[in-house]
Amino acid sequence: MKLRLLHKVALALLVLSHYEVAEGTKKPAKTTYIIHMDKSNMPETFADHFEWYDSSLKSVSDEADMLYTYNSVLHGFSARLTVEEAELLGKQAGILSVMPEVRYELHTTRTPEFLGLGKSEVVYPESNLASEVIVGVLDTGVWPELKSYDDAGLGERPSTWKGTCEVGKNFNSSSCNKKLVGARFFSKGYEAAFGPIDESVESKSPRDDDGHGTHTSTTVAGSAVPEASLFGFASGTARGMATQARVATYKVCWLSGCFGSDIMAAMDKAVEDGVNIISMSIGGGITEYYRDTISIGAFNAMAHGILVSCSAGNGGPSSESVANVAPWITTVGAGTLDRDFPAYVTLGNGKKYEGVSLYNGKSLSGPVPLVFAGNASNSSSGELCFTGSLVANKVAGKIVVCDRGGNSRPQKSMVVKNAGGVGMILTNTEYYGEELVADAHLLPSAAVGQKAGIEIKKYIFSDPSPTATIASGGTELEVEPSPVVASFSSRGPNPLNPQILKPDLIAPGVNILAGWTGAVGPTGLDSDKRRVNFNIISGTSMSCPHVSGLAALLKAAHQEWSPAAIRSALMTTAYTKYKNGETIEDVATGSSSTPFDYGAGHVDPMAALDPGLVYDATVDDYLRFFCALNYTSDLIKRSTNRDYTCDSSKKYNVEDLNYPSFAVSMETASSKAGGAGASSTVKYTRTLTNVGSPGTYKVSVSSQIPSVKILVEPESLTFSTMGEKESYTVTFIAGSMPSGTTSFASLKWSDGKHSVGSPIAISWT
Repeated sequence: MKLRLLHKVALALLVLSHYEVAEGTKKPAKTTYIIHMDKSNMPETFADHFEWYDSSLKSVSDEADMLYTYNSVLHGFSARLTVEEAELLGKQAGILSVMPEVRYELHTTRTPEFLGLGKSEVVYPESNLASEVIVGVLDTGVWPELKSYDDAGLGERPSTWKGTCEVGKNFNSSSCNKKLVGARFFSKGYEAAFGPIDESVESKSPRDDDGHGTHTSTTVAGSAVPEASLFGFASGTARGMATQARVATYKVCWLSGCFGSDIMAAMDKAVEDGVNIISMSIGGGITEYYRDTISIGAFNAMAHGILVSCSAGNGGPSSESVANVAPWITTVGAGTLDRDFPAYVTLGNGKKYEGVSLYNGKSLSGPVPLVFAGNASNSSSGELCFTGSLVANKVAGKIVVCDRGGNSRPQKSMVVKNAGGVGMILTNTEYYGEELVADAHLLPSAAVGQKAGIEIKKYIFSDPSPTATIASGGTELEVEPSPVVASFSSRGPNPLNPQILKPDLIAPGVNILAGWTGAVGPTGLDSDKRRVNFNIISGTSMSCPHVSGLAALLKAAHQEWSPAAIRSALMTTAYTKYKNGETIEDVATGSSSTPFDYGAGHVDPMAALDPGLVYDATVDDYLRFFCALNYTSDLIKRSTNRDYTCDSSKKYNVEDLNYPSFAVSMETASSKAGGAGASSTVKYTRTLTNVGSPGTYKVSVSSQIPSVKILVEPESLTFSTMGEKESYTVTFIAGSMPSGTTSFASLKWSDGKHSVGSPIAISWT
């Protein structure tokens, strides 16, 4: 069975180490490179930049053609070159960098009510102002026939919109409307790597053959659709975060990945088209900013006033797994809703365990034999239920217990079904703990946590004739505690710049109902012939568009706000505690989560509408951030497309970037025990801008470790007018602790009405 891109979450670098054989000779393999040109230094002998780009390329390769030219987020082009050709090109005057293309992967109702939007539409500008906001979604495309793209009640497209509706297989200009205002596709990088698209398998057009892009874009701004559900689960009215906002889709992800040259071209066009928000549930590994396609594109989008929201990644619960860490990107982790889809496993010994499932077919008539997959396979990894691993005569007519991991969860149920099994219990291993993710399996199934899995296996091994049955519990609401941080949600500390806390915040990303493609079934498996209008899936891919949609609402309400101001409002009003005062739980540990898990906290859109104060940042602030990283003028230009020279007489500090959170790095003394006598002092400077009524704000600090002194000067700030700015400093003084020690605190400014919060994460290294 062929897995869809939906199930891939890891970064893969496109490394073509083979050689192409033609006419008896070996040709060095070619790879796509993105060539960043210094536009301001074009030789006078050329009439325009395209002529210069073409001449530069032809000077190293007679055969190579440009895949794309870039004009907005980067100046330059992309082309297929050998390593030797790339090296020669990189030595030419006027060329800033020649970057090998990176292949990225996708980070793969009730949400408005859970976020407090369901009964507050009057407060948010869900009308004329919101309809002027355009969200560009870079993903797998769109299924335009869904009711979620209904444009009833919407006025004409915003006058700022300069984009188009590209035509292609199964997609014409009438596929767009006043809701879906534009659609483009970018496949040149993908086809350069894999050859021409097989149009019998995927559409060379904006049409979504995967489902992921339709799900994310309808989460952002889907129109309200009553009586929506997946097989009766999560029934109700499905709507996006910003139902009146417009959507423009940019298809950059295909069945074998998302390619850097295509992503850069899409971001370039999105800026030219006039989007206000860019939503990207795409990510990869960590690399320096001047080599990071998404970071470079996002910086220049930000410079055009566009907020860029990206998923944090699905690498949790491992520490330092967070992706998309540039401080000009809003990085979103995932939490749960207060909704679940219970399924109950009853064993032959009478014991009952609760799991989750989205199976809605014929139920088991009663107890049936139960078998552990590891005992019904000829494979050394039989417990994982890989394709072809089960022995049919050992599983026929039985419920099979499979361990999670190795292949997709729905694929395991298909393996069981194909071998003759009648049900599946999916048991979490230690890595997944108690995290439960529901799937629309094709036979009676239940996913259970590690603890239940251990007990079920004990029963199988101790009873000569084990039996079980599985029953669905439908949809359960008002589940507590909620939210909890999803185990898969990628975590900090920031592996690139520990002084910048990432992720920024969390939003709903587990078991999210949204629109789906008509090309594949809800599991994404080729063998799944069911077709649905809505699907329930999980990932930081789902949490990112929630924040993108909320950012669109804030942009509509506060058109003058910068991307940094919008992010600040979302972060400083986020919450970290339940109503009972307990800290948000981490499902991976069953204990309290920390700012490395949730950043500033869980998004609270109603509070974000009126934050009182914001931490704003300009392009120049980020340029000075590069100076603090000791970037040369050349590296700054490669990272930002801008000429900037750091002032050698100034001292630049990463700690002074005007960010809404604090990540403090303390030094560990050389002594293995920590050197109790040593201490470190770190000072941060921040500036707050008044976006509310006049008032005096007083600061309060709470800390886990009294031995860490946190001093704020001044302790109160008075604002008389809108837009007024006031600065303060925070000094951290701490004794040495063993390397790897962490502690957490929070800082809040309050005028009695507004609470402007910032998380503090302290690490000793």
